[in-house]
Amino acid sequence: MKKIILSATALAMMAGSAFADAHSSTVRMGTEGAYPPYNFLNDAGEVDGFEREVGDELCARAELTCEWVTNEWDSIIPNLTSGNYDTIIAGMSITDERDEVIDFTQNYFPPAASAYVAKSDGVDLEGGVVAAQTSTIQAAHVAESGATLLEFATYDETVAAVMSGEADAVFADKDALAPTVEESGGELTFVGDDVPLGGGIGVGVRESDTELKEKLDAAIQSMKDDGSLNELIVKWFGEDAKTF
Repeated sequence: MKKIILSATALAMMAGSAFADAHSSTVRMGTEGAYPPYNFLNDAGEVDGFEREVGDELCARAELTCEWVTNEWDSIIPNLTSGNYDTIIAGMSITDERDEVIDFTQNYFPPAASAYVAKSDGVDLEGGVVAAQTSTIQAAHVAESGATLLEFATYDETVAAVMSGEADAVFADKDALAPTVEESGGELTFVGDDVPLGGGIGVGVRESDTELKEKLDAAIQSMKDDGSLNELIVKWFGEDAKTF
């Protein structure tokens, strides 16, 4: 899953809880809206995808009134801590670095692999140019691998860089890359080995929002217990997807 590399400046942006009176306020669910099948905007301009369905069900089970807000990935944590929305549900993996700034629920998506995609099998993944979305742990992995890192603001731009020849390969969540490869009509292919990164995806909340975290944790657990979370994972990621 996507993982952001946090800077110390984000700590300065911590804000007070916007969930102090949860029973009379709306919980704003923050997402990127540009990372299918996790989250995307449909033809009507509405947030859609796996996380929309999960988030709506969590809100129903937790008896919360929720609305959806989109935000660019590279500022998604600062805008949570500054109070522009109340959760992050955007393919965000739980990491120690993030946990210094925000808090997380238990994971609602199990740990999954990252992978490389290119136009041919013969690319040099260690010495070539590899595209990755900025501020992700995939980008950090590429930077440490010896390859030349080419960062872009969005996932679509990383794929476009490979299609245009600007990059030799793209490195991202395998679950996001799989439909891209399938829809490429044979132009793109997985190359190299999968790379296991992360400990699963959780809902991000402000550290002060302990009540909201507890409500969402309980809702996630209930979805795990009755199998409905696995059903949504299979619906959006296929029968071979890793489930709980």
